[in-house]
Formats: sequence, structure tokens, C-alpha cells
Amino acid sequence: MELELEVGAVAHGGICVARHEGQVVFVRHALPGERVRARVTDRRKGFLRADAVEILLPSPDRVIPPCPFAGPGACGGCDWQHAAWPAQRALKSQVLAEQLERLGGISDVSDLSVRVEPLPGGPLAWRTRVQYTVGPDGRPGFHRHRSADVIPVDRCRIAHPAVQALPILDRTWPPGSVVEAAVSSEGDTAVLSRSSRTAPVAGGATRIRERAAGHEWALDAAGFWQVHPHAVEAFTATVLDQLRPAAGERAWDLYGGAGVFAAALAPHCGPITVVEADRAAVAAGRRALRDLRNVTFARSDVAQALSNPAWRSVDLVVLDPPRSGAGRDVVAAIAARRPRAVSYVACDPAAFARDVRTFGELGYALTALRAFDSFPMTQHFETIGLLSPR
Repeated sequence: MELELEVGAVAHGGICVARHEGQVVFVRHALPGERVRARVTDRRKGFLRADAVEILLPSPDRVIPPCPFAGPGACGGCDWQHAAWPAQRALKSQVLAEQLERLGGISDVSDLSVRVEPLPGGPLAWRTRVQYTVGPDGRPGFHRHRSADVIPVDRCRIAHPAVQALPILDRTWPPGSVVEAAVSSEGDTAVLSRSSRTAPVAGGATRIRERAAGHEWALDAAGFWQVHPHAVEAFTATVLDQLRPAAGERAWDLYGGAGVFAAALAPHCGPITVVEADRAAVAAGRRALRDLRNVTFARSDVAQALSNPAWRSVDLVVLDPPRSGAGRDVVAAIAARRPRAVSYVACDPAAFARDVRTFGELGYALTALRAFDSFPMTQHFETIGLLSPR
């Protein structure tokens, strides 16, 4: 079924909103203000999903996608390849502002200067970690949007050049397996093949080195690190600027991973406790930061750690939860300790906005905000907000 639609505003999720005979239609591959012919891909109670398959009246922001696998029915990894890069950031800024108003309960976001900023390097060839899925024919590629189908590709245009150069796409792999590729800030590369377990390709590395805040981490090649090569520097600088740590102040780095934010904070404040549940990340952090006497790691679920009444006093908090957000219990536990400042690092604007509302109910206001386009061509971006007691 195809519909002719007038496309309205952007919405969270790499889509725009249209209406057909009063029914909401969420449209991919369109831009606000366009008139398109869209093919319905999913029917749900109260709304439809559709792909724009013909552009009848294009937006001035529309460009030819640099990747031939971007578009309706193809690879689902990139949401905005059909938009000029400045327009992509403008769309993401609108999404963030809308989420803060609708979910965050902030009536006027103009004081926060909501703007998604670019990182150096441009919109292509930035992604340092790529996961390929292997199709039934043994060829690696990426999933079609909202589908288990695998689209084979000749290369990924947003992948870092060192990832593109790895011997992955020119050979076949066990059908149904996953191939993970990584390149580090120190030039290390790794290719891991996973079916029932993750294993290095013959002769390949299992660990790679990353450097930030004057320290070097030896990490599992499949472990977490920011995928944009300039993200860590931008994020740590922003957190430091927001928190403005002072000598002797106590800090928590919650969901702290291998302790990158703790490493950046350590020269400027007192004792820092990194709380992280992942065993490998904690082990890597302890190795990397063993010279920092004011940094300790607690391997624990964050909510469980904060339920301990012995954790009574803190001045500064870095809060970097997973995509689902911190949630009411964790936010309430932080607010009960009355820290001087909380720097919240978020990869999902909706989860961030919901937690901002909870902080607001508990006496904390969002007083500063920066956002970064650390995932160009996709719907994703990073937001870092300062929460201060009223």
C-alpha cells in the first residue's frame, strides 16, 4: 500500500511524522516539508510505519546518499544519509529540544541553547568499531531496518578507513555468525568471529590499546569504547567543565566502565569511586589507573551499590547509564545524597529527558547542556547535561 504524504516534523528514532486521513504515519527516508510517496511497512494500533520511496517535492536539505546501501529496503544502519550534514545536526537538535519539553517537563528550552555540535573529521569514515552479521550465503553485511534479513555490502562508508581495510568483506564466514572489527586510538586492529563464542580470527589480537586522559587501557577487543575517535576527548572535557572539581571533593563515576571519566577527574579532586558491573571493564580500569591513588573501583550494579547506607557523602557525580537511562531509583538515590553537581552523559535523548524530569521532582535543575554528533548519518547523538540543586 502506498500513500501520498505531506511530511511534518522530525521525531525521535530517525523518522518524520505525517498524517493520512487523521492517522499518524512515521516515515523514514523523508525530511520535514517534503511531499512523498510512501510505502506502508507496518500497521499498528494508532499509527503506521512507512518508507518514502518517491520524493515528489524535495527539501532543500536533501542530498544523494553517499552509500548505495542507504535507502528504503536496504541497510538499516544509517537514518539520515539523505540529509546534508548540517541538516542532520539541526534535526537532532530539534529531537533533543522536543524530548526535553515533552518528557523532561522543561517548558522553555531556549535558555539551554540546545544545539548538536559536530566532532572533527566529517560525517564519513569515523566508526572505529563495526559489527557485521553473516547471512545464509556466508556473506557479511548489515540488517535491513526492523528485520532479520542481512544486506551484504562491499564496504561501510561510515567505518574508519582502518576498519574498511580489514579482510572481512572479501571472504565468506559461517552463516549466522557475527564478525566484529575494531581499530584503536593507538592503531591496533582486531577482527573477532562469533557464533557460540567470540574468538579472534587466526593470528588476530584479542586486546587493543586505547589512550585518554594521560592513561592507556588494554581492553578486550569486543569491549566497550566510544566509537567516534574524537568522542572521548570531547566528552571528558565537557564533564570537567560542567563539574569544575575542586581539591578534596568526593566524586562518583557511575556506570563508569573502565574509568575514563575518573582518570580525567583524578588530578582535580579528592577520592573517586568508579561503580561498574562488568568484570572485564573493572579489571581493565584497575590495570590502567593503578597509579591513581584517589581512584577505586567497586564492581557492582549501580542501584545495588547506592542502596548501601554507608555511601552517604558525595560532592560530584558523573552519571553515564546505558541507553535505557538511570531510572527513578538511581536518580532518587543520587539526589538523596545532595551532590553539588551531576554531569549526566546520555546516549538516548528520551531516557535522558525522563531522568531529567525525575531529578527536577527531587530538587535538581538542568542548568547546562551540550550535545555532540558522535554518530553522524544515524539518528544517534550524545547529550551531556549539568544538574544542579535548586
